[in-house]
Amino acid sequence: MMLATLLTLSVALWYLLTHMVRGGNDVDWYPVSLPCELHLAGCRADLGDGRSVSLQVDSADGVRALELLPLVVHVAGMSVSAVSVDFVGRDMDMGLHRFPLSKQDNGRFEGVGQVPVCTESVMRWQAEVVVETPEGRLGSRFDFTVERSVP
Repeated sequence: MMLATLLTLSVALWYLLTHMVRGGNDVDWYPVSLPCELHLAGCRADLGDGRSVSLQVDSADGVRALELLPLVVHVAGMSVSAVSVDFVGRDMDMGLHRFPLSKQDNGRFEGVGQVPVCTESVMRWQAEVVVETPEGRLGSRFDFTVERSVP
């Protein structure tokens, strides 16, 4: 009985710590503009009041697990101090995969991300883009799918 209680407490503590580290509770989330197929082309979200954010994965072969992925985020209509992209498993907790991007000119942020490998042949993911503004944190979630390559 003690072992079961300790196991339950350990799982609950892990769950709590995971969500505390990921954050997201203080982010105002906005829906993506459809259609959006991030693994095929860039996607955009309207953040209201003339503000927008778009995400593009600059990879000729699409999104593949364990490959370095050039990430480009464009922001418009707002002052942004920082941008990060988190890759989150939609159907399976795959841990924290956060990639801060470097500020460029004209609302452009660039960086490199990587989707971890999964045992599933097809894995559904979300790219959570969070922008830090003087008014608070804003974000949008962009869905994409990764198919495991067959050697």
